[in-house]
Amino acid sequence: MTLSRVLMLAAFVASTACVAHAQSPYAGLQARSIKALSDQQVADLQAGRGLGMALPAELNGYPGPLHVLELADELGLSENQRAAIRGLFDSMKSEAIPLGERLIAQEAALDRLFAARTATAENVAAATNEIGTTQARLRNTHLKYHLSTIERLESRQIQRYGELRGYAGTTPTHRHH
Repeated sequence: MTLSRVLMLAAFVASTACVAHAQSPYAGLQARSIKALSDQQVADLQAGRGLGMALPAELNGYPGPLHVLELADELGLSENQRAAIRGLFDSMKSEAIPLGERLIAQEAALDRLFAARTATAENVAAATNEIGTTQARLRNTHLKYHLSTIERLESRQIQRYGELRGYAGTTPTHRHH
């Protein structure tokens, strides 16, 4: 065997050994109470936060009520706009929090199926279908309030919002209906 072949074989054996002993990116997550959700995700769901569910709206020029309220002064919101958007935000939270709580409970139930070693194709399919339905309802909740928010803003406020959020040059400057 030539020296180059020996070196190649040694490199292959070394790389295979490293791969076999490489730590999983999931290492440490097995200690979570709900394996699929971090503590931060649980807290966000319990508080009615969006977890990025409304990114298609946000990044395409449809501001959400929370961030509009946070930037109310910079956007020059009138008192009527502030009150309307505050109402939207409160309504969004009143819808999102129970859905978030439901999603947490559903993820915990799925986790228990596997922890108890009672998971079957049938009960996992049922559990994941329920989770998917709740996720869809929660995402729709967040997205629809982005749609409602934009209807209460002027074009210049939408443009300014994009600038303040770092989206300059990508945010539409016209109202969407």
